[in-house]
Amino acid sequence: MAAVKNFADKISFEQIKVELLNTAYGNDRTLIARLDPRTLFIWYMLFGIAPWFIYSKTILAGLLLFVIATTIMTRVSRLVIFILILGLLGESGYMLIAALFFGGNLSIVVPLLMLTMKLSVISLASMTTFCSMSPERLGEGLMSIGVPGQVSFSISYGYRMLPNLFDEYNHIFMSYRLRGKSPEKHGIFYWRSAAYFVRLAMKSFYPLLLSMAKRARTTVEALETKGGAYAFSTPQVKKLKLAKLKIGRNDYLFLLLSLIYLVFIFIIGHYIQL
Repeated sequence: MAAVKNFADKISFEQIKVELLNTAYGNDRTLIARLDPRTLFIWYMLFGIAPWFIYSKTILAGLLLFVIATTIMTRVSRLVIFILILGLLGESGYMLIAALFFGGNLSIVVPLLMLTMKLSVISLASMTTFCSMSPERLGEGLMSIGVPGQVSFSISYGYRMLPNLFDEYNHIFMSYRLRGKSPEKHGIFYWRSAAYFVRLAMKSFYPLLLSMAKRARTTVEALETKGGAYAFSTPQVKKLKLAKLKIGRNDYLFLLLSLIYLVFIFIIGHYIQL
């Protein structure tokens, strides 16, 4: 319990906000972050969709090693990686328990391992792609591939608003704590305190939703006042906004090296079966 409490003390709202800001704006100096967003989208199409159609454990292991390397190059936040690992373990764990509960046996472990490898490749490829782009570059990249301006702006705006959401949620949560009364006894394994904080966390979402709805309406009205609808639907404005996007030599080199690695892994997987 002391170790759990020590870990919980290190995870605070401020720390989460800092990690989110680093994820959104702290990776712009890496090699992958300097690539054109369209290049990253093409690369993601290879590593985010292809694993669903691959059933060779050798090829999947090779893809996993490659996306692990790209994730390290992207300098993804440790908090994001921890959430990914926790999600993968929870997904595989509950499926294994459900299979055993309904009459299965340990032979289900191998298919679950295959599924976990596929999800890991896709998730790490998503981190490499989207953690390498700031909200502005993400919106510009989506607009450059034909996504409507309103949709691309909404995605980048939501990405940018996450730290503010955490700030406001923290204020609401703390206000509930000030007006409430925590349990006098923690109970076995701190279950009373855990139930109390879970209840406050759930109650804090309702004021947050109302505040975000009001803020979104204000943002839409401000955009309409400044001619946002005209800018989203005018080709000249779109061309001016996307003028700085350019696929260069590094983009072609990155795609070429990725393709060569894919061919190499498929050749290895054809002759070596795990």
